[in-house]
Amino acid sequence: MTRLPDFRLETYFSRWEFTARHHMTASDVQTMTLTELLALADDQDRTAFENLSLGYTDTYGDPALREVIAQMYERADAADVICFAGAEEALYLAMNVLLDAGDHAVVVTPNYQAAETVPLALCEVTGVALDPDRDWALDLDQIKAAIRRNTRLVSVNFPNNPTGKVISTADFIELARLCDEHGIHLFSDEVYRGLERDPARTLPQAADLSERALSLNVTSKSLGLPGLRIGWITCRDRTLLTRLERAKHYTTICNSAPSEVLARIALKARTTILDRNRALIARNLPLFDAFFTEFPDVFDWQAPDGGCVAYPRYLGPEGVEEFCTRLVEEAGVLLLPASIYRSELTPTPTDRFRIGIGRAHPEEGLTALTQWMKAHR
Repeated sequence: MTRLPDFRLETYFSRWEFTARHHMTASDVQTMTLTELLALADDQDRTAFENLSLGYTDTYGDPALREVIAQMYERADAADVICFAGAEEALYLAMNVLLDAGDHAVVVTPNYQAAETVPLALCEVTGVALDPDRDWALDLDQIKAAIRRNTRLVSVNFPNNPTGKVISTADFIELARLCDEHGIHLFSDEVYRGLERDPARTLPQAADLSERALSLNVTSKSLGLPGLRIGWITCRDRTLLTRLERAKHYTTICNSAPSEVLARIALKARTTILDRNRALIARNLPLFDAFFTEFPDVFDWQAPDGGCVAYPRYLGPEGVEEFCTRLVEEAGVLLLPASIYRSELTPTPTDRFRIGIGRAHPEEGLTALTQWMKAHR
């Protein structure tokens, strides 16, 4: 395995995330307090949390938590679920378990950086780009053309980070069928599932479509609970899950016991939480629409299909990198420029930036952004 490169997003955030006055590029929905989450607990789970023994936990994850997670799928049992310390650990270990030197992977771009840099450190990787000129469409023919005899994995993410794209259900089902036809594992990052603007566009979960597919999810994004650091992979290939469990022995070994109980509470109350979070995004979107409408010569804006991030185009003459740098330095407004999402696999747009639409009360940040724009244009 070659040395991994700097994680551009986390490096950028380490400089600005907690010092910028207006965090306008958050990838998660507005979180809640511990008190608010415990208020959603039933008596059994509240008692379990209050009387919790702070010892080691099961490497696969709390059995009761895995039962709750399995109920989210149509064809999975608790034995088909393994929990991790967030989605990043799950992604990292899955790539290392599934891929070796001499293998080949296909990864859709743009993406969360680890989705391509971890496979690239292990084997050959081919990128397939979403097309920004066709509403970020995924061309399945390009996926087919990229598949080789040694292809072991196809990695996708819908709703997509950073574009907010959701492909059609028909295309997603065909993608799963294509992977099965070639004996390939479909690795599906589903961390924004549940935040589709049109619930009818919610995709099936990959683990329900194929025994070989892996569905990645986490409490951080759609539920807005990143502080819990609980993610999971659901896969009906239990031999593969055993390999993942063995790999986890070299990283976290087991998860935080308090976090697993809190995650169980959150997932039992997920309908309530997701309803609240979708309502928050629906309330925010007109504010963002109004801002971008005020500057039509500077921005090309389109609301995302799902998730809580969008990827507008910046049309200003100085370019998006200088725009984002000056904005955070002079107005304290944090956005993510396109360089964070550049890819070694495919060309990616250089005139985009990520903006978050899922935090409560974005008016203050939008006001600061508006004032800066008017002062500098």
